[in-house]
Amino acid sequence: MSGPGWQEELRQRLIERNARESAYSNVIEQYRRLAQQTTLLKERNQSLLKAVGSVRANPSSSTVVVGGEENPVRAAYTASLESQVSSLRDEMAAVYKTQGQNAQRLLAMNETLREKEEAARIEADHLRRAVDELGLLRSKVDQHNELMAEKERAMQILHDELATAELELGQLQIRNESLMKDNASLLQRWLDSKNLEAERLNEANVFYDQIAEMKAASHLRRPRSSETLESGNGHVNGSSRTAAPVPGMAPQTQETVHLNPNG
Repeated sequence: MSGPGWQEELRQRLIERNARESAYSNVIEQYRRLAQQTTLLKERNQSLLKAVGSVRANPSSSTVVVGGEENPVRAAYTASLESQVSSLRDEMAAVYKTQGQNAQRLLAMNETLREKEEAARIEADHLRRAVDELGLLRSKVDQHNELMAEKERAMQILHDELATAELELGQLQIRNESLMKDNASLLQRWLDSKNLEAERLNEANVFYDQIAEMKAASHLRRPRSSETLESGNGHVNGSSRTAAPVPGMAPQTQETVHLNPNG
């Protein structure tokens, strides 16, 4: 499983760096081995030259063993071989050691790789969840934007309706004020007409009272005989008489009517 982008890029760069640094590792190793072989050969040649020099100084020693000693040439060759064997053993031990170290490093790298893969898997899972949450949030944002657009349209409609209602209310208020003025004018005119009628009625009552008083006064001046003759039109024995109505006017009471704006 590949990790996130930055981890993969870092891994690729490390691989490229290791490749650049280890490009000449084989050549360096061959030169190192060649230098070791050259050193061994030089030591071997020095030993052989010493042995040849000792043989030239003592020719009989090349074929005869004196006092149990071997031929110097053979001894030098044997010493050279032993040193070469020792060097090969040391090199083999170093190779085994390096192999063990490489095995340990390989195990450590495998463990690190496993941990990195596990971390990369967790990060990928987190990334997948984050992508899912991002998609969900984007859908919620879109829904919220649509809802806000609908609310804005509704608010615009309500604003238009409010403006229309305010305009109608203003017109109704103007009409109401006009009607109130008309009503006040009509009420005043009605009160004026009623007051005029009341004044006329009061004048009529006053006129009627004056006529009644005049009739009463004329009645007191008549002789008693005339009262007897006229008894058929009135009431006798102290009964009250009703005055005749004035021609062209309806009978009115004695009350005086006064009208005010409250009726």
